[in-house]
Amino acid sequence: MKAIRQLSLTNALPWILIVCGVIGLFCSFTLTMDKMEILKNPNYRPICDLNPVLSCGSVMNSEQSQAFGFDNTIFGLAGFAVIVTVGVVLLAGATLKRWFWLGLQWGLTVGVLFVHWLIYNSLYQINSLCPFCMAVWVITIIMFVYVTLYNIGHRHISLKDRYKPVYEFVRRHHIDLIFLWFLLVFALILNRFWYFYGPKLGF
Repeated sequence: MKAIRQLSLTNALPWILIVCGVIGLFCSFTLTMDKMEILKNPNYRPICDLNPVLSCGSVMNSEQSQAFGFDNTIFGLAGFAVIVTVGVVLLAGATLKRWFWLGLQWGLTVGVLFVHWLIYNSLYQINSLCPFCMAVWVITIIMFVYVTLYNIGHRHISLKDRYKPVYEFVRRHHIDLIFLWFLLVFALILNRFWYFYGPKLGF
C-alpha cells in the first residue's frame, strides 16, 4: 500500500506543478498588465476591483506590493515559469538530483511564508483583498504541501524517527489538512471583513 501511495504522488506531482504554475503565471501576468495600466493612467480601474474589499488596485498601490524593491508580480512571473518547467520536465520522465529538489523545497518554503505575510498585510494593513493574489495563495500552499510530502517520501529530506508518525498522518490526511488550512484563512477573512459581508448575508 505504501508503494502504491508513493507512486500515486510521483505521477500526480508533475500535473500539480503544471496546473498550479499556469494559474500562477496567469494571475501574475494579469496583475502585471493592470499595474502597467495604472502607471500610465492613475484613474484606471483593474478588472478585479469589485467592491471596497475585493480591490486589486488597493493592493497593487500598497508598499507591500513591492516587498523586494520591485513589483511582486515580476517575482511571480519568474517563479511560476520555473514551476511549470519543472512540471513538464518531470512529466517527460526526467530524474532530478537531490540538490534540485532541496532548492525547490527551499523556494516553496520561502514562498509559503511570504504568502502568509501577504495574508496578514492584506487583512490588517492594506484592508483589501486581491482575488488574483488569493488564487496565488491557494496554489502556493498546495505546491508546498505536495513537494514537501514528495521530498520526504523520496528521502530527499531526512526525518528523525520521532517525526515519522507526523509525516504518515499528513500523508494519509493531506486533503483534509489542506482544506482545514484554507478554512482557517477563510475564517480570518470573514472575521476581518464581517462589517461588509455580514449585512449582505443577513446578519
